[in-house]
Amino acid sequence: MQMRMLRVFDGKDYTEDMPVFKKHAVRAIIVRDGKIAMQRSREGEYKILGGGVDKGETFHEALTREVLEESGLMIKEETIREIGEVLEVRRDCFDPDMKYECHSFFYFCDAKEEMGEPAMTPSEIAKGFHLVWASPREIIEGNQAFLNQRWIYRDTEIIRMFYEGKLKE
Repeated sequence: MQMRMLRVFDGKDYTEDMPVFKKHAVRAIIVRDGKIAMQRSREGEYKILGGGVDKGETFHEALTREVLEESGLMIKEETIREIGEVLEVRRDCFDPDMKYECHSFFYFCDAKEEMGEPAMTPSEIAKGFHLVWASPREIIEGNQAFLNQRWIYRDTEIIRMFYEGKLKE
């Protein structure tokens, strides 16, 4: 899939001869009344809804599944609109002899009023993640203490781009 490149985060902590672990993920920006649907942990960090694309799944199917699992929100399929891609490249944190390459594809979409049943991962449950609606400013300020976590830094930068008008609906 080819989308506009929004950002590249390159840790430059790997060598080009390393084997590559490549991941594709989808992430949803769902805006309602000026607030964005986010997962928030009991510690307070905000995370954009979304996750990995399973084998055999389309990006839209993965987006719909991930948003439902993480929040209970049900995406209106006809409202899915491409925003762009974020590429993260670094040494893999689970296998330091591998290079990690994650292609995250971001979409604007709307959710139905009715809710489904979330099915979070054990780690999401352990961290106390839950659905919240927050303003971009609340998210950016709330994530300041968590920017050492790469995924929180990535998500915060995307929300900042939205807040600054660099991502248009």
